[in-house]
Amino acid sequence: MTILVTGSAGHLGEALMRCLRSAGRPAIGLDIKPSAFTDHVGTLTDRVLLSRLLPGVSYVLHTATLHKPHVATHTHQDFVNTNVSGTLALLEAARAAGVEGLIFTSTTSVFGAAMTPAEGEPATWVREDVVPVPRNIYGVTKFAAEGLCELYARKYGLPVIVLRTSRFFPEADDDAEKRRLYGLENAQAVELLYRRVDLSDVVTAHERAMERVRSIGFGRYIISAPTPFHPEEAATLRVDMPAILRRHYPDAEGLFTSRGWSLFPGIDRFYDSGLARRELGWQPRHDFSHVLSCLRAGRDFRSDLALAVGSKGYHDRIFTDGPYPVE
Repeated sequence: MTILVTGSAGHLGEALMRCLRSAGRPAIGLDIKPSAFTDHVGTLTDRVLLSRLLPGVSYVLHTATLHKPHVATHTHQDFVNTNVSGTLALLEAARAAGVEGLIFTSTTSVFGAAMTPAEGEPATWVREDVVPVPRNIYGVTKFAAEGLCELYARKYGLPVIVLRTSRFFPEADDDAEKRRLYGLENAQAVELLYRRVDLSDVVTAHERAMERVRSIGFGRYIISAPTPFHPEEAATLRVDMPAILRRHYPDAEGLFTSRGWSLFPGIDRFYDSGLARRELGWQPRHDFSHVLSCLRAGRDFRSDLALAVGSKGYHDRIFTDGPYPVE
């Protein structure tokens, strides 16, 4: 059972290739960049290359994409070429080759403006039934690619699961004010409460999706660390998140203070990944309880896999005003 991983030189692609290889599972990596985890260098729109690679492949893990960090450095056409046309070419090749299932790595960014409440409104409880309102070309093209995936599943019978992943990149936030107020580990620890997932848990989500894709046929799932928060807490979460956190984790503030960290005063959204846990059998290990356990023990809360993959960046050059330019 051979598995094709697109985007094998990226954060998730490398993580998937590491885990597949360590488990002794036949896997081939495709990326536009050479790497230790890339077997074939090429683009998704190279249909001749795809027609050569896909026969004999049982499952495709499609992680290759242009990301939000590319919005200010790449054209809209670049995004369409990679995220839409590339996905279409891959779907066509997968269908022609009789692939058993395709897992498409999407993003919670497709929800866009639908996640941002108006002034004075409660924090948004984000589930799969929230209607996306993409706010940039990244969200637009990922949502369009999701639509192609659904078309090929429903019309042509190619089993596809779409995983809308929340943040798992290790780089600092593009928000300069957040970088000023919170250290990298501090911010990412808090984000595991509502909008982040560890890289190793993203990998297991893809593994569970591969196991279930043929029986499901088509599905969309939010992949984010389980939140302790509930919809009835949304109004207070928007203005006083620490007050709600004390109900769930009474010692969290003290543990943060002892580390020199602080909590966010409020949040504007929180993701519900319950559907993925119920239907895919996904069991993420790196939630906020894990963060607190690590703080008590003096350990890093990030997984060994996340630390091994490390920070890869999104560009070939370094920017002085942040990890990447903001549109």
